[in-house]
Amino acid sequence: MSGAGNGHTPLLLRGVDRAAFAVAFVTRLRSAGVPAGLTDAAGFVEALAVSPPVSLSALYWTARVTLVRREVDLVVFDRVFAAVFADAPPLPLPHLARAAGRADDQHLRLPADTDQAGEGGGLPWATLPPAVQQDETETDSALRIPERRPSATAGLADRPFEELDARQVEQLGAALRETIASWPTRRTRRHVVDPAGRRVALRPTIARARRTAWEPVEVVREKPVRQPRRVVLLCDVSESMRAQATAYLHLMRAFAVVADAEVFAFATTLTRLTPVLRHRSAVAAIEQATATVTDRFGGTRIAANLQALLASHHGNAVRGGIVVVGSDGWDSDPPEQLAAAMARLRRRAYRILWLNPRAGAPGFAPQVAAMAAALPFCDRLLPAGTFTELADAARQLQSVTSGERGRMPRVGAGV
Repeated sequence: MSGAGNGHTPLLLRGVDRAAFAVAFVTRLRSAGVPAGLTDAAGFVEALAVSPPVSLSALYWTARVTLVRREVDLVVFDRVFAAVFADAPPLPLPHLARAAGRADDQHLRLPADTDQAGEGGGLPWATLPPAVQQDETETDSALRIPERRPSATAGLADRPFEELDARQVEQLGAALRETIASWPTRRTRRHVVDPAGRRVALRPTIARARRTAWEPVEVVREKPVRQPRRVVLLCDVSESMRAQATAYLHLMRAFAVVADAEVFAFATTLTRLTPVLRHRSAVAAIEQATATVTDRFGGTRIAANLQALLASHHGNAVRGGIVVVGSDGWDSDPPEQLAAAMARLRRRAYRILWLNPRAGAPGFAPQVAAMAAALPFCDRLLPAGTFTELADAARQLQSVTSGERGRMPRVGAGV
């Protein structure tokens, strides 16, 4: 074989699939009576990766050290190794075999001159067979690997929202709910009695000590109560967000169902969708939410809607919680009004994240006046133009919920 591992030293198994090689060789040893298993094969693969063999002798000792555990098996091992590699030509590369017009380049075999090598001689696999579709005329004994294709979800996740139909959006929405299936929790100030707790509960301990002449024979312990971090989502459903509106409704439903979040849709007015989107059926929830939002695909008043949320009794949900705003930043309200509303929201919320469907475009810069006014008060600005980006944003939201504080770059420093 040509190729260099260190300097000009040729590698014996260059271009060979090590896992297939190790499994085939271990199978040959087991058929000969050597008790080698999958653990030994894994060790052989790791040894080949750490120290690629530069000669047949080096390969022999690597295989012997990792696969032979009993002295009585040395004779059998030597016989099998010799049957496989004795008088064997160099291992051919797959591209050389194809260039030569070989019809059996899917299973390159090494010849051997003894019966221990089995039918066909040599190792069954010199390289990993390509994924091929089995022909109906072929027998079942032929070894074939099924063709691997991306799932429907993986194929649609990177497509823009405007290219997806309702069924595809629903399918990706279900995958989005699975992404945030396990929501992080935070430690509260409340405590509950628990034998595994580290803190001594004074009142229950003293109350029980009354039965034993005020001697605390039985110590009661307690631990802090953990509950999910409160999340509030506000998603823009105006005309400029027509392509993303349905997908953002699925995002809101995922958080409303999994994280018990408060969700709102806004265009010119603010609409609470929390009870509607918690419906068991995703189709029914999206249809009811669409019917509930009366100003859908209209204008946008981000600042007025934020002020309306903070002034309502639902504004208490923002206190100590994570606020997620999904919008492209186009606002008919003055930027100064939005900056004032964001400053008030910043003082009340734990974190503020802004999802912008256009933030993932090459060369994006927050040049819109409303977006530039809101940016200094946000912890992170995340792209949300595809379901892949929505899933990444949900995972980052989980990391923020777990306590990781990450300040986003300011305007002009890059996004």
